[in-house]
Amino acid sequence: MIFDTPAGANPTDRMKVLGKPLDRYEGHLKTTGTATYAYEWQDVAPGFAYGYILGAAIAKGRITKIDTRDAERAPGVVGVVTYLNAGKPGVGKFYVQKMLAAPEVDHYHQPVAVVVAETFEQARAAAALVRVDYQRTAGRFDLAAQNGSAPVPPEGEFGGPNEKQVGDFAKAFAAAPVKVDETYTVPDQAHAMMEPHASIAKWDGDRVTCWTSIQQMNWGTRDLGLILGIPKQNVHLISPYIGGGFGGKGTVQIDLALAAIAARVVKRPVKIALQRPIMFNTTIHRPKTIQRVQLGGGP
Repeated sequence: MIFDTPAGANPTDRMKVLGKPLDRYEGHLKTTGTATYAYEWQDVAPGFAYGYILGAAIAKGRITKIDTRDAERAPGVVGVVTYLNAGKPGVGKFYVQKMLAAPEVDHYHQPVAVVVAETFEQARAAAALVRVDYQRTAGRFDLAAQNGSAPVPPEGEFGGPNEKQVGDFAKAFAAAPVKVDETYTVPDQAHAMMEPHASIAKWDGDRVTCWTSIQQMNWGTRDLGLILGIPKQNVHLISPYIGGGFGGKGTVQIDLALAAIAARVVKRPVKIALQRPIMFNTTIHRPKTIQRVQLGGGP
């Protein structure tokens, strides 16, 4: 982002918030354990079932065969959702990953199936019975190896232009008596908030209500509508408390998308919480970066 104009007076300048002994309105509920988080709503969707996500076992390729028959016959199983019966989910505008391998696999642990059962344990056990055959293809996993071919991304909806040039940098840098030319790398970092990504989805006709853990409700209704192929006016999201987000719960992630898709397929409310190991490859993260810094100066 480029900040080239004064921000003007803000609450920090006016000292209306900082330095005041103010109580957070939800502080008592959180510290006493009485705040209801996304996975803890028990009476809002009677008869809900539990969904368990099976992630892809390869990093790049496509599904050549998926056999869910044993999983469907397992105790307590209500249904198994794959690209074969999920319809064609769309893609959101902010997080643009595909929520389901269909049948192309874009990354390791990309969801290939959601097993829905009467209990979490039954769904987890049945997920191990889903048989998936893959055709692997070559991927690109080394950022440094791709550095020379990296394009300048298109300008986004906010943040200013991606490139800005003033004057002749090359000439000025060559003439500068003092130069800095260094390359810095930052490793990727994953979110690991205390509350996992979790959602409950319930359909009423062509409208869906979801109890979820996301930070941007306006983006969430827009993006879930795009994924489900319904108007955003038909999406109602409830997210009163978030047990840590740090930007990793900005809008729709696979728990919310697949809970809504699974609930539509099995015609029952569905509750999904991402198991911790799958979070790091199926939700967004801060990617590795390579940054070359060139500075020139002198008296």
